[in-house]
Amino acid sequence: MEEKKKMILELFREPGYRPMKLKELAVLLDVPRERREELKEVLDRLLEEGSISISRRGKYGRAGSFAIEGIFRGTRRAFGFVTAEGEEQDIYIAEENTMNAMDGDRVQVSVISPGDGARRPEGRVTRILERAVHTVVGVLEKNKGYGFLVPDDQKMHTDIFIPAGKDMGAADGCKAVAKITGYGDGRRRPEGEIIEILGHITDPGVDILSVIRAFDLPVEFPEDAAKEAEKIPETVPEKEMAGRTDLRELAAVTIDGEDAKDLDDAITLSREGEIWHLGVHIADVSYYVTEGSALDREALRRGTSVYLTDRVIPMLPRKLSNGICSLNEGEDRLALSCLMEIDGGGNIRGYKIEETVIRVKRRMTYTKVQEILDGSQEAAREYEELTPLFFQMKELSALLRQKREGRGALGFDFPESRILLDSEGHPAEIRPYERNTATKIIEDFMLAANETVAEDFYWQEIPFLYRTHEVPDPDKIRQLALLIRNFGYGIKGVKTEVHPKELQKLLARIADSPEEGLISRLTLRAMKRARYTTECSGHFGLAAKYYCHFTSPIRRYPDLQIHRIIRENLKGRLDEERRDHYEEILPEVARLSSDRERRADEAERETEKAKKAEYMAHRLGESFEGIISSVTAWGIYVELENTVEGLVHVTDLLDDYYEFDEKAYEMRGEHTGNVFRLGQRISVTVKEADLRAKAVYFTLCQDA
Repeated sequence: MEEKKKMILELFREPGYRPMKLKELAVLLDVPRERREELKEVLDRLLEEGSISISRRGKYGRAGSFAIEGIFRGTRRAFGFVTAEGEEQDIYIAEENTMNAMDGDRVQVSVISPGDGARRPEGRVTRILERAVHTVVGVLEKNKGYGFLVPDDQKMHTDIFIPAGKDMGAADGCKAVAKITGYGDGRRRPEGEIIEILGHITDPGVDILSVIRAFDLPVEFPEDAAKEAEKIPETVPEKEMAGRTDLRELAAVTIDGEDAKDLDDAITLSREGEIWHLGVHIADVSYYVTEGSALDREALRRGTSVYLTDRVIPMLPRKLSNGICSLNEGEDRLALSCLMEIDGGGNIRGYKIEETVIRVKRRMTYTKVQEILDGSQEAAREYEELTPLFFQMKELSALLRQKREGRGALGFDFPESRILLDSEGHPAEIRPYERNTATKIIEDFMLAANETVAEDFYWQEIPFLYRTHEVPDPDKIRQLALLIRNFGYGIKGVKTEVHPKELQKLLARIADSPEEGLISRLTLRAMKRARYTTECSGHFGLAAKYYCHFTSPIRRYPDLQIHRIIRENLKGRLDEERRDHYEEILPEVARLSSDRERRADEAERETEKAKKAEYMAHRLGESFEGIISSVTAWGIYVELENTVEGLVHVTDLLDDYYEFDEKAYEMRGEHTGNVFRLGQRISVTVKEADLRAKAVYFTLCQDA
């Protein structure tokens, strides 16, 4: 073996050698067909040692010949994946090949097995190019003079060693933040020092604060941004309205949640014969937050507002987000308005995008509008002058939705979690948050404006930011088809590129069924993640050719960015120099915005998981009805009606020895023949709520 390895290495070092596939090497080395397995064995051994490398197409070459750069994504089970630009599949990285890479690190990878379509390519991290993790949040465990910080992040599989004198005097069991001073090398643990003590794990608010620190969410605004915000007036002077279309006489309304304070969209609506005149009026934040200012730099750094269960971390200071930029009732406000003419078929026949001045007539809530639409006489009397308007909105909303569904747009209608806290921040109640007709009205109108603006700028060929949702990976759609077969449903076209209409048909078939919420989530998981791009390649979920985010500049940076472009275009200032400028900066704005959105989503999920674990910690021993939401080799996940999800570990299935059937996604008893499958309704008892891991564990009820 050693002699053969040496011969291969000498061949690869020759100046004239060009990477070859196994068959080509066998011909070159005169290896007969019956001995090619021996050659492959030698090559595999050299790959394991890192002495040679292999391309994604199976060509062998010198070590490092096919190095790929990408982002390492860790998992709870110690292995990981590397996502690389331009690669069709993520590269699997076994635990022993991670080289101590942490989630989010930019790494260099060598492929050690190219994969075969059904199986992912496998690789080894050969170099860490840029570290993403610099601080870690966890629980300090002290041992004499030194200690270990046990990370909250389940994707980190090693504790952080805290040397003596580097713990700030923190007590055993404290939640703390450590700065990493050394990343280790696989044999040694990472090392760090405590830089902030958050409090005990059970102290009120420590769970949310831990998430804020773990995701490095900026809370306080820098001094220069705060000073800029202070200089902005609280009202709009008359001179600043000059040159804008004055729409203050129109009956504009905002419709938001009861707690919302950053109101960035208002609606006007009227009808002439068969033509609807829909106005979507968006706060003109770009007038106050100018390019390159301290406020702009900080808004880009944050990317988005983050909505946690007990607080909002805004993208902009509250003086703007709740004040001059919020479309508050009775106040003159600067806006960018998309004024659309829509016919009886829901087609947009004409539109204008203008700088405007508006004055909101009434600040409405989803609850009140829904009461009016449901026929409440009391609510109708309270808002007598606007009641006809809301019924018109309902009618137009239905038209737009019907038009959208006609082209194949998907509508995911499953309940989100609504967590109600008591005065100390503890969860008092968790229940599903259902969408209603009022929320759908605003959604439909915002979608219409976003599509209209995107299409307008696409055809003007102006540098722009689009919201892109790519066609799902065929493998994931095939997996979805396999999963839903358990419920008696199917999907056509899974062998080729699936059309959104096929998934739409599936969602229509499951409407109002017991498994609707579960299959909707499974379908959503099969989708790719939407992101911001400079290319207009369409939105699969909406079945839209053109789509952007125009309607929320108070809380999303991409909206603010395209508002600037729109205003410059309206004023005729988009000369060649400005277009070149946007061509240069927009790719990075798109990347940062997508990253920040992902960070915010993950932080919101972690906060929700923490509150759910805390809520269930007070219900140990109680029994609940639930539905099996996932089946894995280590157990079955059960989702309760209140949206809490927990794990029944395979070791707690005591009546039999259970094996996981990977193809059918079932857990099957060896002797009893009992089967646990997706969508099955079962009764569970709360066994444990792990506050540190933000996890809930169930056991089956005795009669389950």
